[in-house]
Amino acid sequence: MSLHLRNEIDTLKQELLKMAGLAESAVARAMQAVETRDDALAKRVKGDDDTLDTLEIAIDEMGIQLLAKAPLASNLRLINAAMKISRDLERVGDEATSIARRALHLNVEPPLSLPEELGELLQCALEMLAQALDAFVNEDPVSARAIPPRDQHADALNKEIHRALISRMVTAPDTITRVVHVLVISKCLERIADHATNIAEDVVYLCEARDIRHMGKA
Repeated sequence: MSLHLRNEIDTLKQELLKMAGLAESAVARAMQAVETRDDALAKRVKGDDDTLDTLEIAIDEMGIQLLAKAPLASNLRLINAAMKISRDLERVGDEATSIARRALHLNVEPPLSLPEELGELLQCALEMLAQALDAFVNEDPVSARAIPPRDQHADALNKEIHRALISRMVTAPDTITRVVHVLVISKCLERIADHATNIAEDVVYLCEARDIRHMGKA
């Protein structure tokens, strides 16, 4: 690989990591806005999403240009993985924006106690996302393969939260509107875990040239 091509690929990776940091921060800020009822913080997440959209477009353009220059299959896989990961990160930003919008709706209503499992789901989703991104940086398929099984735990937490909240709507009908917002927030977090899983699968393909999607077991 030429030095010029190596530098261009390094720049692509750096832009992707910038995007990753923004996506992780957006999720954390959106959930903090929910927990602290902070309108200003929720509104900041929209700005994060605009930046993520811009970065996704830039990474796609860089990737398309590089695809014509990369002579090795490993480089082609890396460029393709970076472009796919950027799409998942952009969608993580979309989920953060959805959470922030729900925070704004909740903040005009009386406070509602949040399920304890919601914090656990947030932690699970963010840990999965961070591990997937670390696996990409380190090109570590072993770490990446450990992520898809964790998605089952995220799914189970989301279902548990939904059961508890639906029960609350039945016993306290005056909370229905607020509970619906929290149900959506829980689903957003579950989807973020899904995106982390997608990234992990991309890392395995990058490192091993093996597609583990839809295999049910990594």
